Amino acid sequence: MSTPTYDVLIVGGGVSGTALLYELARYTDLKALGLVEKYDHVAIVNSHGRNNSQTIHCGDIETNYTLEKARVTKRTAGMVVNFATKLAPEQRDKIVYQYPKMVLGVGESECDFLRQRFTRFQELFPKMRLLERDDIAELEPKLVEGRRPEEPIVAMGSTDEYTAVNFTTLSEAFVEQAQQSAQEKGMACDVHLSTAVESITQGEDKLFRVKTPNKGTLTARYVVVSAGGHSLLFAHKMGYGLDKSCLPMAGSFYFTPRVLNGKVYTVQNENLPFAAVHGDPDVLVEGKTRFGPTALMLPLLERYNGKTFFEFLKVLRLDRNVVKALWDLMKVRDIRRYIFKNFLFEVPVLRERLFLKDIKKIVPSLTVQDVTFAKGFGGVRPQLIDKEKQKLVMGEAKINPGTGIVFNMTPSPGGTSCLGNAEKDMYLAQEFLGCNVDKEAFERDLLSGEIPLTDLERPEAHSLM
Repeated sequence: MSTPTYDVLIVGGGVSGTALLYELARYTDLKALGLVEKYDHVAIVNSHGRNNSQTIHCGDIETNYTLEKARVTKRTAGMVVNFATKLAPEQRDKIVYQYPKMVLGVGESECDFLRQRFTRFQELFPKMRLLERDDIAELEPKLVEGRRPEEPIVAMGSTDEYTAVNFTTLSEAFVEQAQQSAQEKGMACDVHLSTAVESITQGEDKLFRVKTPNKGTLTARYVVVSAGGHSLLFAHKMGYGLDKSCLPMAGSFYFTPRVLNGKVYTVQNENLPFAAVHGDPDVLVEGKTRFGPTALMLPLLERYNGKTFFEFLKVLRLDRNVVKALWDLMKVRDIRRYIFKNFLFEVPVLRERLFLKDIKKIVPSLTVQDVTFAKGFGGVRPQLIDKEKQKLVMGEAKINPGTGIVFNMTPSPGGTSCLGNAEKDMYLAQEFLGCNVDKEAFERDLLSGEIPLTDLERPEAHSLM
């Protein structure tokens, strides 16, 4: 049976690609949608729970977020919760989870910082509380146990929100709902698993031809590539984004016995563009607390796939501008020390002892016998380098040349932002293809209870074209 010419073909079946499939099927009047994923299941690379912190990032306990960014992130996080909580309870409970959450400040400087931040952020997050020592002890006794009484601590957080997510089961639900909506509308909605993409080309007829080894050549009027670091590789092959390089950052984790009831984050070092250490319940591993991540530059586009080393070399496009950007990073003392320490975190035996020093800030009573390296956990985030500006591009990034193809790179918190990113891509597709979007249904389903944003405040990815 021959496949149709798709109105939109999505390359990449992670949480971002499947979120877009859902939105296009549910809220547009397009006639044919397709998604291709090289693995035999959706969301088993960076979207898999082993490879991320399983956190619904709202911007309340992430201290590197400005108030403006937190407002946008809260909106997109709410979309994930709204989607999941409208499903049947037995399905919802495999997707989103309720745990307490807080960000912990230790020492006078961090405590003062959190008190000031609470004052600025409490209107945006009305459920958030400022937690003094006794409040912390009630919610998370291990944070106080064994800590010097004179050591100042304070926290801000909440206890009655959905705070964790399994992005694989979320992606499965996106596909299921997309195909259900498509069937009701008489829309084609094909999901091609175990289907790698060899090349993407655009013909004189403006149609895109996506060559695969097992499904032949798929044609589409519009293509969205949401394939992590491979998105930039496909862009380069088509002559787009050549002024961008990819620096894959790998994260590793550690397990301890269950010492936390919920998620506990720490205050971000403003000189470090990487996540501060935090502790989380693991939705895949019962009876454990998972701490991390560490961060390490790794020459792979996929953490446990050595074949992607050569793809990394292609997408790195090493030249003096990339070297200059990396050199500028290394000139910052905190970053230099952080990178060196994180190399040591990969050394067996030594790594548990070093990492213990970091997490004792959260749980002082932990010992080295409590800490084990979480083998097989941790993914890769494609951090982009702007070669012209010779600096890292933080957050989500999008290459949109305006020719009917879009390339998405979504480092953390890309998973949380999946429906928000898909919203942007849905409206880009509408602009290019001239389809209709049921905005009323979209807002009713995904934005109910969320603070409305003006057009100027709408979530924006970094535009790289």
